[in-house]
Amino acid sequence: HDFAKCYINWGGYAYSTKSPEGVDARAEFTHRLTSVKVAIHNQDDREHDIFDSDDYFQFHGGMIATIQALSKDGTKPKGYFGDTQNPDRPKVRDIKEETLRVYRSRVVNPKWLDSIRKHGYKGASEMAATVDYMFGFDATADVVNDFMYEQVAQLYALDGVSQEFFEECNPWALAGISERLLEAAQRGMWAEPNPETLEALKQTLLKSDAMLEGRTEP
Repeated sequence: HDFAKCYINWGGYAYSTKSPEGVDARAEFTHRLTSVKVAIHNQDDREHDIFDSDDYFQFHGGMIATIQALSKDGTKPKGYFGDTQNPDRPKVRDIKEETLRVYRSRVVNPKWLDSIRKHGYKGASEMAATVDYMFGFDATADVVNDFMYEQVAQLYALDGVSQEFFEECNPWALAGISERLLEAAQRGMWAEPNPETLEALKQTLLKSDAMLEGRTEP
């Protein structure tokens, strides 16, 4: 319900040529959302995906969460992603299908991980942001499976190559990733995490915190 309040409070304003500054239409917006059964987001380019910006989980995930909160029985609407990068061959995927596609093609793709590490501090920040956005979309739309959290934990936070990279280029990112994954488990989003993985993440976070004492992020 907190998601719904934020979504309606920030998005419930109407604009027109007569009211370019916007008018409060939160009541009307709320009423309209109570009858929505399908939430779809269309995207016409492949330069971005649902885990490389917080816009996607704010607007699409936020709508899904709000509609569910407003429904009398807590029913979640159908969520879809419209891929119109090729106007002649548009594709529509279930939001969980799109999540899995992005997860496999980028998030845990060894080629992407190798290339992003070449960007040093900024690359590490991008990896941490990916985890944040994945977490955000899962919190709003329930799209991430346990095995995804597990593999991200292994590849991003616990892998020796990744740890060495973060320690050298951006230890703040490693701390953030570890903390976010532990939060996913604490909130029940990562429903049945491997106890050994959780313990390893806790130790990584403690190590990162100790490393950061007295240091200032650039």
